[in-house]
Amino acid sequence: MKDVNDLIGMLRDQLGLPVTAEDAARHLDQVPGWDSVHVLWLVTVLERDAGRRVSLADLLEATSIQEIYELAAA
Repeated sequence: MKDVNDLIGMLRDQLGLPVTAEDAARHLDQVPGWDSVHVLWLVTVLERDAGRRVSLADLLEATSIQEIYELAAA
């Protein structure tokens, strides 16, 4: 992923979530269709794409799509 828009596209295209760039900074509770189960899916996809481990514990503490992106890109 080169930026948060790639993550947003992934959420939209692969999970069918109706998210846009405007949702990146919103609290996850305010993101349309968001469910905490999506974090489990994200760990798998992000690790596959990054070729390295991504901490589930850290992702569970993230409060926005932007924070998830920052953790995955670190």
